[in-house]
Amino acid sequence: MLRAQESLLMEILTTIAALCFLMFVAYRGFSVILFAPLAALFAVAWVSPHHILPFFSGIYMEKLVGFLKPYFPVFLLGAIFGKLIEISGFAKSITAKVVGILGKNNAMLAVVAVCALLTYGGVSLFVAAFAVYPFASELFKASDIPRRLIPGTIALGSFTFTMDALPGSPQIQNIIPTTFFHTNTWAAPKLGLFGALVVLTAGMSYLSYQRRKAASAGEGYGADPESPANASAATGLDGSLPSPWLALLPLLLVGILNRVFTGALPAMYPQSFDFAKLGIAQTAALDTSKLVAIWAVEGALLVGILTVVVSAYRSVAPRFAASANIAVAGAMLAAINTASEYGFGGIIAALPGFRTISEFMSHAFTNPLISLAVTTTGLAGITGSASGGMSIALATLGQTYLTRATEMGIPPEVLHRVASMASGGMDTLPHNGAVITLLAVTGLTHKQSYKDIFAMTLIKTAAVFLVIGFYYLTHLY
Repeated sequence: MLRAQESLLMEILTTIAALCFLMFVAYRGFSVILFAPLAALFAVAWVSPHHILPFFSGIYMEKLVGFLKPYFPVFLLGAIFGKLIEISGFAKSITAKVVGILGKNNAMLAVVAVCALLTYGGVSLFVAAFAVYPFASELFKASDIPRRLIPGTIALGSFTFTMDALPGSPQIQNIIPTTFFHTNTWAAPKLGLFGALVVLTAGMSYLSYQRRKAASAGEGYGADPESPANASAATGLDGSLPSPWLALLPLLLVGILNRVFTGALPAMYPQSFDFAKLGIAQTAALDTSKLVAIWAVEGALLVGILTVVVSAYRSVAPRFAASANIAVAGAMLAAINTASEYGFGGIIAALPGFRTISEFMSHAFTNPLISLAVTTTGLAGITGSASGGMSIALATLGQTYLTRATEMGIPPEVLHRVASMASGGMDTLPHNGAVITLLAVTGLTHKQSYKDIFAMTLIKTAAVFLVIGFYYLTHLY
């Protein structure tokens, strides 16, 4: 009995050690592509050394390739779209207009607003990073705000309140709970709006403080990097800038058409596509229900790319080849980084120590809302994925939470909103795929900018418990 307990303790410590090691190397600037499999396989080796090769091929590589299969085109199109927004002069045009309207003191708010517009409109969080960075870079440069604050600002606009707090958000983190609690994406709108207001207010207060602190120290924008993710040929333009309204058109089209395609594509395709009916018997039927949302984003991005090319042909054509090559390199780096994290999470979730940790967190609190929040955000942090952590939590304990909540008179809509917001809490630890992608896109390191992203993580995590408190005080949802 004692030996079994010691073995279980070691398995738990090994799981935690693998997570801490990966966070450490990511923060130190080492490639997650290299160290994610090493960290995961170290944990496997400690439990059962002869399982290393099967776990590597059967779980890690399957998860890595499984992520790239549907999502790499989104990374690629998003990178090209963002690069074209930059070289066309559209980013500078929008920057000039925003500075003229809001003034330099509101540059951060402008970036947050653009991110929120895109992500609440249905644009992927990864795509938003590619699309907004050129705009944010120009705006921060015009306002002489340190470039290292860009990731934290984009994170506030993209990874927080529009992702899972605002009712009706089309992001996956707001869709997953509908399956388990039989709700819809507009669940608990009052709680969602309250949580969004808390996150936005606290996040902007933090960023404004950091800006004032940098200004007092005489720190300005700094130098732009030269990296595969964001380097380009000269981004300056000769002559007058394009119309800001024309520059906004591609961004608006991506958001609007993503919504349109999301509604139209399910009607065009059945739940599955049978290749055998076309005489292609060797290809299995395709489950289109899981792909239409991705197809919608890809279609919207293609239209956005074509819009930029047509409307700014003279500016884009001379630099298209070189810029496209850079965008492809950046997309490949960002996608493989994220896929490596996905593989890491798959192995960790399969280990006995992880299952013990998840069960402990779920039973540590008797209140179903607090237990749901702690379990979901904890698993999201361990796996480095908001959707992954929430899926594990709800798949294993969703019915238990629903039963407990029903006995206490708590509506399932409240469970939905708490689970959704909690998934976007501690998920953005240093090894999170979106964080790594954002830093790669901006050409910054964890050491330079992760502190500000982590501040958003803490704010978002605290907001979940404030939402729970607000519900018990007011019983509004």
